[in-house]
Amino acid sequence: NDYKSLSVTVLRYIKCNRFPQKLKGNECIKANAKSCGECIQVGAKCGWCMDPGFLKQGEATSTRCDELESLRKRGCSSTKVENPRGSQRALKNKAVTNRNKGEGKLRPEDITQVQPQKLTLSLRSGEPQSFNLKFKRAEDYPIDLYYLMDLSYSMKDDLENVKNLGTHLMLEMSKITTDFKIGFGSFVEKTVMPYISTTPAKLLNPCTGDQNCTSPFSYKNVLKLTSNGQEFNTLVGQQHISGNLDSPEGGFDAIMQVAVCGEHIGWRNVTRLLVFSTDAGFHFAGDGKLGGIVLPNDGKCHLENNMYTMSHYYDYPSIAHLVQKLSDNNIQTIFAITEEFQPVYKELKNLIPKSAVGILSANSSNVINLIIDAYNSLSSEVILENSKLPEGVTIMYQSRCKNGVTGEGEMGRKCSNISIGDEVSFTIRITAKQCPKMGKPETIKIKPLGFNEEVEITLNFICECDCHKDGIENSDICHNGNGTYECGACRCNEGRIGRQCECSTNEVTSEDLDKSCRKDNGTDICSNNGDCVCGTCECKKRENPEERYSGMFCECDNFNCDRSNNKLCGGHGHCECRVCICDANWTGSACDCSLDTTTCLASNKQICNGRGTCECGTCKCTDPKFQGPSCEICPTCPGVCTEHKECVQCRAFGTGEKKDTCERDCSYFNLIKVKDRDKLPQPGQAFPLMHCKERDANDCWFYYTYAVNKTEKEVHVVETLDCPAGPDIIPIVAGVVAGIVLIGLALLLIWKLLMIIHDRREFAKFEKEKMNAKWDTGENPIYKSAVTTVVNPKYEGK
Repeated sequence: NDYKSLSVTVLRYIKCNRFPQKLKGNECIKANAKSCGECIQVGAKCGWCMDPGFLKQGEATSTRCDELESLRKRGCSSTKVENPRGSQRALKNKAVTNRNKGEGKLRPEDITQVQPQKLTLSLRSGEPQSFNLKFKRAEDYPIDLYYLMDLSYSMKDDLENVKNLGTHLMLEMSKITTDFKIGFGSFVEKTVMPYISTTPAKLLNPCTGDQNCTSPFSYKNVLKLTSNGQEFNTLVGQQHISGNLDSPEGGFDAIMQVAVCGEHIGWRNVTRLLVFSTDAGFHFAGDGKLGGIVLPNDGKCHLENNMYTMSHYYDYPSIAHLVQKLSDNNIQTIFAITEEFQPVYKELKNLIPKSAVGILSANSSNVINLIIDAYNSLSSEVILENSKLPEGVTIMYQSRCKNGVTGEGEMGRKCSNISIGDEVSFTIRITAKQCPKMGKPETIKIKPLGFNEEVEITLNFICECDCHKDGIENSDICHNGNGTYECGACRCNEGRIGRQCECSTNEVTSEDLDKSCRKDNGTDICSNNGDCVCGTCECKKRENPEERYSGMFCECDNFNCDRSNNKLCGGHGHCECRVCICDANWTGSACDCSLDTTTCLASNKQICNGRGTCECGTCKCTDPKFQGPSCEICPTCPGVCTEHKECVQCRAFGTGEKKDTCERDCSYFNLIKVKDRDKLPQPGQAFPLMHCKERDANDCWFYYTYAVNKTEKEVHVVETLDCPAGPDIIPIVAGVVAGIVLIGLALLLIWKLLMIIHDRREFAKFEKEKMNAKWDTGENPIYKSAVTTVVNPKYEGK
């Protein structure tokens, strides 16, 4: 059992001290990069050593790729480390416009709300590049508003109110901007739907009775955007309602044409608002099959004479298709609908960014207030979106909004409650995880939804080191031109391997080459610590980048040397081929023995006070009476007790001359209290001991011992003082006590006598009053005696 316990202990020691636990390997080592370009794509922490003499025997070319600090420790000069960094440069950085209303009219293209406008980023894999984007809502910014209205029969009363919308809306919008344009369009439904089987007359006038209605149409651009409100009123006043048989309308066809037919509508690069007014639902992709239309909507403009001409040919657009086109053309949508369809359009709003829903009154009389409120809601929020990112590129947003509000993640894309003139900023971080396949520059764009301004970013990818361009193709260094010599190493041609590309891949596993990788016939190939490549050992890599195998046969390592204090080579040397190479002034198998004697100098400048020898920086005292780090302490020498008396007294009993400075002056020893003198340490222990007996100012004795246990000073003290009593104290105390007792007895007797006298006087007084009492002897007239006397009549006195 003892042998088993010993074995377990030894194994635990070996496991904990001889072979340290594996550390998490760094990504640079694991990548096994064969060139500088491969190395720098692993991560931002990786560097490549270009020094031709950097590799030790047995180390593979891939060991040139390592973390920067590890390369430095391994002896690679910083000037020889290839470590390209990313960068950024602003190509167009016009400041946001600080302009107040009334300061003079500016062209829309002269107003800047987003800064910067164009920049280029150089990205290295794993290294993010960050920049700040500013957004400021400009004062008096131009607005284009296009009113798209459902002209089915149920909207008849609404049309009457919209006929005067132009001038009234122009008046209200003048409070927001001095540059406002308005346009008008209408829609009903596709003309190729199930109801077309009705009579031609029904198609020409779909209304009942004597109502004058226009024939159904899909979409008509009635008025191009104009700043003439009266022209809007005139043209809208000439419109007539139409009709169809099913409830959902073809509004999605109309929205698509409004979005993509910019020249016909007259959109400018300003704030673009589309008001969509209806009292019904909508058809979407797939519904066209009811009329035999199967071709998906192509998202292109098909207006001829301001009429949508391909409604019979293309299906309705899908919601996703509409979202894309509205976003591409920076159009913000306001759905002005009746209360009945509010739930439907609220769900649609959630799918279309930068859109709003307003409830129309029964006859659209509140449409102006609805538009103003919706515009204020849309313009008070900025949401950033980016174009499609290249493969391996990620983007993160962090917002700094009004009143110190910040956001990250998806919330980092937006800021709310922005008023005109407010400025907010976003920190945008772009990271490349890898180089694109072609390595060519890519362009992405970031813009606030609903605004025409954007940031154009050109991404350049760092896929090769600077030293790559100086490479020598088919260099003689690479075994007769079998590779390119670049960045201090050979990049082998296809089919060639080895540090100098000296072998063909077909020769790697041959037995003849394996023989040269054995130290002798009795050892493993490359000592089982590497692989035989082209007749040369390439040593394995360790999880810990600080640990390496080396040597011709990988028989050496730098981590299996002796340890001291759980440090390799005691922390005072380095391990080479399992042997510690000690630093200056250190020796020993684990470099744990110091040759420096300054730590052994006594106060008299003698080594170990002349009473010992200095070994590994520590004194070994040859005189048994002396102890301590420099053999200066003599616990049994005369004067020791007197030297420590005051400190022992103040620490043990809180008295003495040093009681006020005890904590400062007397903390140099460990104090241990015992109950009596028998508990004090006795002579004969492994270290010298001095017994002490001292007297304090009150003639009380206290007992203690003083000893030095290795480097620790110990004082054992009896916790009670030995104070003898004085000769006159006891009789005096006894006399006092006796006097007190006698006085007490005398007082008790006097009190008893007084009480007896008092009782007798009271009794005599009672007797006297009793004798002087006069009692009335008359009988009570109503008294009847309880005794009845009967005389015998026969009694004759005889």
